Amino acid sequence: MRQLQPAIARTTAGFLGAALAFFLTAGAVSWPAGARAADHAVIIMYHRFGESDFPSTNIRLKQFESHLAELTDGGYRVLPLPEIVRALKEGTPLPDRTVGISVDDAYLSVYEEAWPRLKKAGFPFTLFVATGNVDRGVRGIMSWDQIREMRDGGVTIGHHTVNHSHMAAADPARNAREVDDATARYEAELGTRPTLFAYPYGEASAKVEALVKSRGFEAAFGQHSGVAHRSLGLFNLPRFALNENFGGIDRFRLAVNALALNVSDLTPADPLVARNNPPAMGFTLVPPGPKGIDRLSCFASHEGRAQVENLGNVRIEVRVTKPFPQGRTRINCTLPGPDGRWFWLGRQFYVAPN
Repeated sequence: MRQLQPAIARTTAGFLGAALAFFLTAGAVSWPAGARAADHAVIIMYHRFGESDFPSTNIRLKQFESHLAELTDGGYRVLPLPEIVRALKEGTPLPDRTVGISVDDAYLSVYEEAWPRLKKAGFPFTLFVATGNVDRGVRGIMSWDQIREMRDGGVTIGHHTVNHSHMAAADPARNAREVDDATARYEAELGTRPTLFAYPYGEASAKVEALVKSRGFEAAFGQHSGVAHRSLGLFNLPRFALNENFGGIDRFRLAVNALALNVSDLTPADPLVARNNPPAMGFTLVPPGPKGIDRLSCFASHEGRAQVENLGNVRIEVRVTKPFPQGRTRINCTLPGPDGRWFWLGRQFYVAPN
């Protein structure tokens, strides 16, 4: 297990990612033989496939194929995101090692490269579509005809605003237009409105989460590494982002085998950092909590290893010395778990431009 600590440190320091294990409706899930029940799921996230000119958002096809092979043969259960969300909401159990697959931005390579491979593997996934690029016919983006074909083929279509906008510190009226105008386009082109939302760039705030919730969405997703668990709420769920640099099979196995920390009283509650920079960060472990909590390590994307204060094996405070820079900052906390697996809790914060 100690051999994985450097990989954990490199991964958490890189902070390209998000998403893990979830609770499902027992009646809707066929359980693999001998599967244990779990209260979490891992959600993984991709953007482009086989587009080497964009390494920060691209996954190489050989990497992607190795991921699919692992999911096929490694004892996982790949479930649709709506089912995972329903299980989280209702508190019903999921099979251990449940994984959800999501793809952002509707690049043409999703249609040409990813979808055929996912169909062959029999894996459901959700595609989060920013409507503006589709409407403008941007090169390298799918058409509505292709999106309808995928929808008709069983792909869940999710909401991703009109212009893939930076929402965390934007004007509330603008955010409302981004959501409502995109919803109108989905209804016009697909005949229905999405129930799942993904924050562009994973950037959210308490006000943005409230807006999304007010529009009737069932859940919303960020881009911070971590395991999806009911204790985190449903409107900023983590997803492990995968790209060329963070898409190797060892990192993939580390992510899809991650375990959830059951926590409460996450501070600060708002991921938008305005004053008090750096913020006072922490969380409370819901009893009984994992064993060996003194081995918990936390990393900040702008600083590296952070100081961890363990207050009676119940309350954890995370301290960094440097203010968060403008834009996105991620905090990842990991703890060795059973069977070579790792507990993983991540958060993403946002500092608005001056």
